Amino acid sequence: MQKSMHEIDYRIVGDDMQFVEIELDPMEAVVAEAGGMMFMDDGIEMETIFGDGSQQKSGLLGALVGAGKRLVTGESMFMTVFQNRGGGKKKVAFGAPSPGKIIPIHLSEIGGEIFAQKDSFLCAAKGVSLGIAFAKKLGTGFFGGEGFILQRLQGDGYAFVHAGGAILERTLAPGELLRVDTGCIVAFQPSVNYDIQLVGGIKTAFFGGEGLFFATLRGPGRVWLQSLPLSRMAGRIMAAAPRMGRGGMEEGSVLGSLGRMIDGAS
Repeated sequence: MQKSMHEIDYRIVGDDMQFVEIELDPMEAVVAEAGGMMFMDDGIEMETIFGDGSQQKSGLLGALVGAGKRLVTGESMFMTVFQNRGGGKKKVAFGAPSPGKIIPIHLSEIGGEIFAQKDSFLCAAKGVSLGIAFAKKLGTGFFGGEGFILQRLQGDGYAFVHAGGAILERTLAPGELLRVDTGCIVAFQPSVNYDIQLVGGIKTAFFGGEGLFFATLRGPGRVWLQSLPLSRMAGRIMAAAPRMGRGGMEEGSVLGSLGRMIDGAS
C-alpha cells in the first residue's frame, strides 16, 4: 500500500533551546502551527489552510471539520503548509516555543496514532491528521488540570512534539501503573489507559504542594513525559513577579532598597 504521508528528512539542533530543521524534496511539504517557523530556503512557499491539510480529508466540508476540531482544542483554525516548489532539496526550520526538547515520532513505527497534550504539537509531515480525543471518564475532564481534550495525531509519517525540560520515554508493561502530574504528560499511545485519581490523604492534598489530583497511566504502551510543563514555569514566574522591584531585586531585600535609592525611587 502506498503511503499518503510525505517522507521527510530532518535533524534536531541545539540542547535546551532546540529547533528542528526539515529537508524537503521537490513538492514535499510539512504543516505547522502559525508562528512556529524559524527560517526557510528560497523556493519554499507558505500557504495558510483550514484544519491540518491531511490528505484523508477532501472538499470544503472536510476542511471545516478539521478546522472545527482544532478550534475545540483551543488552537487556531488555521495552519501553515510549507511546500518545496523549487528545484532540488530545500530546508525549513521550526523553533521550540520554550526551553526543552523536540521529540520526533514516526507514527508508522508505533501503530499510526498517538494522543498528545494540546500545546505540545510543533509540526508534522503533510498528510498527518490532527484530530481530537476525549478522556474516557468525566472526572478526567473536570479534574485533569490540563483539560480533558487531547490531540490525536494519526498517519504513517513523522510528527514532532515539544516537551518542556527533560524527557522521560517509558514503555509500560500490561497492567503497569504510573502516577504522573497531569501537566507532565506529553504524549502516549492509545493502548495506554488514562485516568485521574484523588490524592490519597487530605493533608497531602492541601499541604503537599502537588494538588488534589494526579493522572494515572496504565499499560501497555509507550508514554512520553516532561519535567517542566510550561504551565508550571509560567506559574512560578507569575508568583515571583509581585516580589520584584524595578531594580530587579526583591522588594524586601537590603539590595532592593539600596537599588531604589540609587535610581531615585522614594
